[in-house]
Amino acid sequence: MAIVEVVKYNGNPDVFAWKYPSEELGTWTQLIVNESQEAILFKGGKALDIFESGRHTLDTANIPILNKIINLPFGGRSPFTAEVWYINKAHSLDVKWGTASPIQLQDPKYGVFLPIRAFGQFGIKIDNSKKFLLKLVGTLPIFDKTSIVKYFRGLYLTKVKDAISSYFVHKKISIMEINAYIDDISTYLQSEMAPILDEYGIKLINFYVNDISVPEDDPAVVQLKSALAKKATMNIIGYNYQQERSFDTLEGAAKNKGSSSSLMGAGMGLGMGTTMGGVIGDQFGGIVGNINTKAEDTKTCSDCSALMPKSKRFCADCGFDTLKIEKEEEENKGKTDSIICNNCGSSYKNTVKFCPECGNKYNPCPKCGADLEEDSVTCYKCNYEFPTPCPHCKATLPSGNTKFCPECGGSLVKTCSSCNNPISGNPKFCPECGNKL
Repeated sequence: MAIVEVVKYNGNPDVFAWKYPSEELGTWTQLIVNESQEAILFKGGKALDIFESGRHTLDTANIPILNKIINLPFGGRSPFTAEVWYINKAHSLDVKWGTASPIQLQDPKYGVFLPIRAFGQFGIKIDNSKKFLLKLVGTLPIFDKTSIVKYFRGLYLTKVKDAISSYFVHKKISIMEINAYIDDISTYLQSEMAPILDEYGIKLINFYVNDISVPEDDPAVVQLKSALAKKATMNIIGYNYQQERSFDTLEGAAKNKGSSSSLMGAGMGLGMGTTMGGVIGDQFGGIVGNINTKAEDTKTCSDCSALMPKSKRFCADCGFDTLKIEKEEEENKGKTDSIICNNCGSSYKNTVKFCPECGNKYNPCPKCGADLEEDSVTCYKCNYEFPTPCPHCKATLPSGNTKFCPECGGSLVKTCSSCNNPISGNPKFCPECGNKL
């Protein structure tokens, strides 16, 4: 009977569990366990002991349970049958995963069904060698990364599908925007899968979703991208889909040579469209209504140029707030486009910040836009009075000769720093001593 003298394993790092091929061992056999490994001795289907890294001698002194198993002397050596398993406890961070077939999900934003693919990688470590062997490996002679991916494919596919579906439903985002949430999805999947892997003695170190995408050649994807591109073009040009269909219908009707006029051709074309669906006829009715609407009762949207009632604030086509533009126009009403520089007297547009002749900074009046000096308290053109701030707390002071600030109570009476004479108004020099204020 052959008796193994040395037992060790220097195999592939992708292997998580490996069974020594020979089961004929003997006392005094040298069991060598490398760093990041553990060895488990099995006899009769039961685990006898776990050996950490180092050199171990299979002796009854080290393994007392062998006294009950080995009872035949062979010249000081006792042969016996046992299994030696090596467990790789090193971190494995590049276990690849992916969806073998697309997951069919409905895009919540556009309502179309799209095939979705996802892939990434995760890292694991064998945390409990005995539990890992008994619950997962069983009688297999070897257990590697391929086995991990195969055994847990159903787990991560289910969790990935649930995670992506949850983000679609709860966050109302499109598949075109899902990659912005990859970090959140990865963290969620790790928290969901870690307890399940722990039941098999495996510690999930990390779980990454590298990409979530759709096949570029899928008809639904091609149609959706084409529609989004067309919508972006319309937004840039400044019209919507209904307006485009109206323009196309009128253009086609105008080319109808059998009609007496372009408008009659348009009516005939739109009548055919009404028979087919009624949609284009409604559009034509809207156009005719806009033509017949009195000019004094409508206004033009500043964003999309659509006609809308003057009494309405928001545009029905693009949702633009017209009140904002009207307020700006009201504020700018009365302001002149031509500005006279208060330093050199040259004229320039109010769109610049500095005088093009002398470089003096443009200090506009809030009411009429005239160029004022920095320390002006009233506008020379429209008599606008600037609010006076409190020198102590900077709060706006009420008009009139107030002696104390109503906010902080500070004194508002000016005195000359040289002669302490009370100063009224805003003179540049003290009327008593001539000191510059």
